[in-house]
Amino acid sequence: MCGIYSPEMDVSRVMFFTLYALQHRGQEGAGISVANEQGLQTHTGLGLAANVFDEEALGALRGHAAIGHVRYSTTGSNMLQNAQPLCAEHSSGPIALGHNGNLVNAVELREQLAACGVQFAGTTDSEVIVKLIAARPEDDIVEAVAATMEQIRGAYSLVILTPDRLLAVRDPWGVRPLWIGRINAKDYLVASEDCAFAAVGATALREVEPGEIVTIDRDGMHSLQAVPLQRKAVCIFEFVYIARPDSHIYGRSVYMARRRMGNLLAQQAPADADVVIGVPLTGIPAGIGYAEVSKIPYGEGLIQNRYIFRTFIQPDQRMRELGVRMKLSPLREALRGRRVVVVDDSIVRGTSKRQLVPLLKDAGAREVHVRIASPPQRYPCFYGVDTCDRSQLIAARMSVPEIREHLGATSLEYLSLRNLVEAIGVSREHFCRACLDNRYPIEIPQDIRITKFDLE
Repeated sequence: MCGIYSPEMDVSRVMFFTLYALQHRGQEGAGISVANEQGLQTHTGLGLAANVFDEEALGALRGHAAIGHVRYSTTGSNMLQNAQPLCAEHSSGPIALGHNGNLVNAVELREQLAACGVQFAGTTDSEVIVKLIAARPEDDIVEAVAATMEQIRGAYSLVILTPDRLLAVRDPWGVRPLWIGRINAKDYLVASEDCAFAAVGATALREVEPGEIVTIDRDGMHSLQAVPLQRKAVCIFEFVYIARPDSHIYGRSVYMARRRMGNLLAQQAPADADVVIGVPLTGIPAGIGYAEVSKIPYGEGLIQNRYIFRTFIQPDQRMRELGVRMKLSPLREALRGRRVVVVDDSIVRGTSKRQLVPLLKDAGAREVHVRIASPPQRYPCFYGVDTCDRSQLIAARMSVPEIREHLGATSLEYLSLRNLVEAIGVSREHFCRACLDNRYPIEIPQDIRITKFDLE
């Protein structure tokens, strides 16, 4: 998710390359909206940004400001109507919106809007937000967005475009990241992660504060604390897995945090082995960190197929069974006859790891010691990570010894929550850790909670 205000630049092209840098945050759909003298123009499609946009599509999107979005579906099916940005008509004019996160009261709000005759084209909570803003009676769009923030609950980082303004909005808990940068010394860029700025020659300024609306227009940047800060509670898995390693959150390097996770994992859970390997790509920094402290040599043991992304071509049963082998290939010469420590960021369902251990053993590994650079995920996420129902989380159904046996590993250890927080270097109270400890910072309505808590 990103935005730019620059009357002098080719804003759609800047948006494309910014989305390209943020492609890891979603591969199911992409879109760009631009503001110009005619109002707003939008182009969306299913798939990767590089598949959705070509020279012709970008050339048709001319304007002085733009927002872009890559979709990772957590609510609503993967169909074109759910691709963002989403558009609506406010009394002040057209608006386009991109959303990262999940609302916990979307069902209730959707029913209220439907009862008032509002029609929906798609099935996402993001459409609920844009329709709520459009329905607000306030003449000023910033006031309408501020009033909408009083209605919605959950995780939301937003970029909103009007014909004359760009807005960056963050929920009062700050669950999902959102950055502001400068480009061309005088214009502004907004992005989910600051790693995107380098791709287009921009410089990071600061993060949008929880509960803040940042407005960018021809007079510059303006800030409004629209709703009070509840508490800072960024998703801890942004550090573990979601964010790109060259990003920063709370002023901390994601890469260095992952490397320290490996350092502390080696102290907490040593192994007698010959080589340490990291699972590409997010397990590599922690693998390097593990090797640093354990003094076991780090080596490449798995090669990732760089062209594997989400696909609309459904695999047959044999391809599904091969699973991880489509994405990872073992280096037999690096593994044969050796005791291997394999480090990864997390285990969710356990499906991939159950295939990974035999893959390494088939390649000749004598022992496979699995080390995970985060604690067991025992609880579902309601704030924007599609972690599935609790019944599907392997750590909710099995003990660590049972998971080890299920995977076929020689040994299995997870990083403790205490060490995870220490590795990042920020107080645990500044994180949402609900998937690890069942402490949800934003209250989950009971009817929504039971949809994913079928173990209880």
